[in-house]
Amino acid sequence: MNQWLQYGLILLALLLISLIVAKLMKKDFHIEANKLIGYLGGKDNIVSAECNMSRFKVLLKDVSIVDKDAIERLGAKGIVEIDNQLKIIFGKDAKELKRYIDELL
Repeated sequence: MNQWLQYGLILLALLLISLIVAKLMKKDFHIEANKLIGYLGGKDNIVSAECNMSRFKVLLKDVSIVDKDAIERLGAKGIVEIDNQLKIIFGKDAKELKRYIDELL
């Protein structure tokens, strides 16, 4: 019986460790959205934003103040600039980021 107690404790410890790791790896989209808004030049620079599948599309007043390198460090897989519009490829996180950005704007 003592052996089963040890196995139970080991299993409980492994479960606890896996939950902690999962929590640490989960992105905090409020923080990510705040950073993205800053990298895009702030709330006043954003005219409109929309999401299409894995792409986050944003129309800006001034594209020259955007920090594209920081956006890529945030997790963007690519950025396409067309006039005052940026199409940022975020993958599956695009919709979640858009939802949080809408709350902040």
